[in-house]
Amino acid sequence: MAKSKSASNLDDESPQSYELALEELEGLVQQMESSQLPLDQLLQAYQRGALLLKFCREKLTTIEDQIKVLDEGHLKTYTDAH
Repeated sequence: MAKSKSASNLDDESPQSYELALEELEGLVQQMESSQLPLDQLLQAYQRGALLLKFCREKLTTIEDQIKVLDEGHLKTYTDAH
């Protein structure tokens, strides 16, 4: 992880934005795939990743719901102007 924080702080800390959560999640995945983490850190990374994934999914659902409201309940198909 790019930030030097203790693992217990990472578990309790909510991401500031979707983009930052996604960036941190991608970093965790790379670390976990490298097989260089000790077992206890691997578990902590997995737990943090699960929290970040939940955060991202909730953000996406919220945005989807807002779009549905803006489009009066009908999602419109994207058409390219070209």
